[in-house]
Formats: sequence, structure tokens, C-alpha cells
Amino acid sequence: MNTPSHLHAHLKGDAQYKHQRADRSLAILAWAVGLTLVFAVVEVVAGFISNSLALISDAGHMVTDAASLALALFAQLVAKRPPSSRYSFGFGRAEALAAFVNGLVMLAVVGWIVYEAIHRFAAPQQVQGGTVATVALIGLLVNILVAWVLSKDRDSMNTRAALIHVMGDMLGSVAALTAGLVIYYTGWMQIDPLLSLLVSLLLLKSTYGILRESGHHLMEGVPVDIDYTQVGTDLEQVAGVAAVHDLHVWDMAPGEPALIGHVEVHALEQWPTILKAIRAMLLEKHGIDHVTLQAEVAGKQ
Repeated sequence: MNTPSHLHAHLKGDAQYKHQRADRSLAILAWAVGLTLVFAVVEVVAGFISNSLALISDAGHMVTDAASLALALFAQLVAKRPPSSRYSFGFGRAEALAAFVNGLVMLAVVGWIVYEAIHRFAAPQQVQGGTVATVALIGLLVNILVAWVLSKDRDSMNTRAALIHVMGDMLGSVAALTAGLVIYYTGWMQIDPLLSLLVSLLLLKSTYGILRESGHHLMEGVPVDIDYTQVGTDLEQVAGVAAVHDLHVWDMAPGEPALIGHVEVHALEQWPTILKAIRAMLLEKHGIDHVTLQAEVAGKQ
């Protein structure tokens, strides 16, 4: 079903929020995704060949980085689709939904790595230290290259967040490299499960962050940088406002807060002036541009 174009139109006085997010250096993200994902596959194969759990866990960490990059890329592509009669807000939540699913999958991966590591402490297995060290070193260089590519785009919030993930992944590569060198020169096999547990903690931390942030967004929680109570207080301090109720603040898409509510005023004929003051205050103090308010005469509800 086609939606009449005027229903989604933004007229004078409406929010400047755009349902279709601007292009945020898709080429940079695509290169970073490709490099990270390809080498993650290489590490998985090399990990099973060399029998190194540390290398496999580092590959898992690289997969989470590739997933976060791919989600940023996917969200920008999907968000280009215009709102429709079924999705009037557009497709800004695609990123949060995909991130939540990715987080659940990575929890299962972390669980498997921890199980294997505990098992190998009891029954150490032979690991090809030289292969592990070589592949981990290449992985470290790939991470450095990806970080350099991402550093070219400092304007995108998604890209900056992905860069933090890649910096964390460098620690995983260093751990795998250390395990390979220790095994190659000393033959101490327990270093492999020990460092794989360390990488698992890094995985668990980033996975928890993904689940918490995406879950909060999917539950339409108040944006973390907005004080809901303070918003209500500031609204009630606007001249002409008697009270505020049924107030809701949420993100329509990551970084795009919206607000709806009922405002009781002393004189309904003053509403245009009051609404203008409210919009200016919300944008200046809280960064909220998408505002929908219903005016009511105080004491007549």
C-alpha cells in the first residue's frame, strides 16, 4: 500500500528530524567490515588446525567487531528506506534489533569458549605454537589497519564506537600472540586456555554492552543522556504551563530523541506562544527536536 506523501511530510514548525539517516561514510565501514570478517574466518580455520583455543576466541572477538561494523553499515543502508504505511517511523530500529540478536549469539560463543577452556585445564592438548603466533601477529596488523581506516571518519558516532571495539580486539590478538610464543618456546600448553579465558572476559564485556544498549532501545527507554525528571520539571517552569502529564521520551532511532505528552495551560489562546517556548527549551537544554504535545486547559480534565 502506498502512503500519501503528505502524511510523512515535515512542514514549517515540525521537527528537523529526518527519518532517513544521512550517508555516514559507507565505503569506510564496508572496507572495515571486509577486512575484519575475512581475517576472522582465517583465524577460525587456523585455530582449529593449530588446536588453539586462544586463537579461536580471538577470532570470536573479531567476529563481534565485524558484526558491530556490519550492523552500523546495515542500519545505514536499511535506514535509507522511506517510512511506509506500516512503518511510519521508518527503519531506524533495525540496528538495535540486529545488535540484540548478535549479542545473544555471542553469549553462546563465550559459553562454549569457557567450557572448552575449563576442560583443557584438566586435560591439556597439544597446540602448534608457531602457527598460533604467526596468525595472531597478522591479526594484530589487520586490527591496526582497520583502526587506521576507521580513524578516517571522525564524524560518525557508529564509526567511533566501532573503533573502540577494534582497539579492544587488539588486546585479543596480543593475547593469542603471547600464547603462541609461550607454547613455542616453553611448551607450556595451559597458557592457551588461560589467555582464552581472558579474551572471553573481553567478549563478555562487549556483548553485555551490546545487549544492554540494544535492549534499552528496543524497550523504548529514555535516552541515557536525557534526565526524564528534569525534562518534566523544565516543562512545568515554562511561562503559562500549569502542569504536565502523560509524558514520554524515547529514541525514534539511535541518537534521535522524541517527546510526546499533555500540557495543561492557564489560557488556551496562549498555546502557540507557549509551544514555541517549549520547543526552544527542549532543543537547547535536552537536544530534543521531535516534539508532539497536546494542550489542555488546567483544571478541566
